[in-house]
Amino acid sequence: MKEEFVTSNLWFAFSLTLFAGLSTGIGSLIGLLSKKFNPRLLTVALGFSAGVMIYVSMIEIFAKAKDSLSIALGPKMGYVWTVVAFFAGIFVIAFIDKVIPSYENPHELNVAKKIESASEKEKRKLLRMGAFSALAIGIHNFPEGLATFMSGLTNPTLGVSIAVAIAIHNIPEGLAVSAPIFYATKSRRKAFTLSFLSGLAEPLGALIGYFLLRTVFTESTFGLIFAGVSGIMVYISLDELLPTAEEFGEHHLAIGGLIAGMMVMAASLLLFA
Repeated sequence: MKEEFVTSNLWFAFSLTLFAGLSTGIGSLIGLLSKKFNPRLLTVALGFSAGVMIYVSMIEIFAKAKDSLSIALGPKMGYVWTVVAFFAGIFVIAFIDKVIPSYENPHELNVAKKIESASEKEKRKLLRMGAFSALAIGIHNFPEGLATFMSGLTNPTLGVSIAVAIAIHNIPEGLAVSAPIFYATKSRRKAFTLSFLSGLAEPLGALIGYFLLRTVFTESTFGLIFAGVSGIMVYISLDELLPTAEEFGEHHLAIGGLIAGMMVMAASLLLFA
């Protein structure tokens, strides 16, 4: 991977990551300013995001990772290490989900039910829940930020698609943070600020990942990172996006959105092939 190529796309890739991360604040604004939101639209949007991420992970990112590792290690071992890194990415993000208690995990998204069923004493605990949700989102946003950044760094068209998909994914996370904090404090400013700050973990993750890896940025490291990112994105889609989409709306709407996302991603890749 040539240093001049990486450097030339650096600011563009970082801008994409910043856009994706700050969409958490968009979700917060929707929750704070809207009296009513359309759950069917959110279902389709989340399904669409999952479709984009699954298709691009399995068809584009995995293949690019395999090509890079095959150049460095040979066809056989390159394929083996691509598969190993893919599942390593899945296990990393699954471990992060495991160590965060489900009540505070924004990907166990039952915010509305928790608020409706809460007693006055329990409502005072919502502030803590919102704070932990912001922390949990920050932890999850690190690998997501690296995924967006690496994609934009190597393929701007691919990076834009992934940034949009992750931005859609981050909107309900903003709701997950802002709703309990606002309900506990009645402060729109506090709810929005904490939600907004949690999204900054995404560009922070991208910067930390880049500066840690740029000195060893070879075909092998690129392939391993891309394969791991592919696994992370597939896990996010299957474990978070689709279940959340079905929680807000009908199963067939979520699947329809997923197929539409795959078709749009496939068409965009064909156009720029």
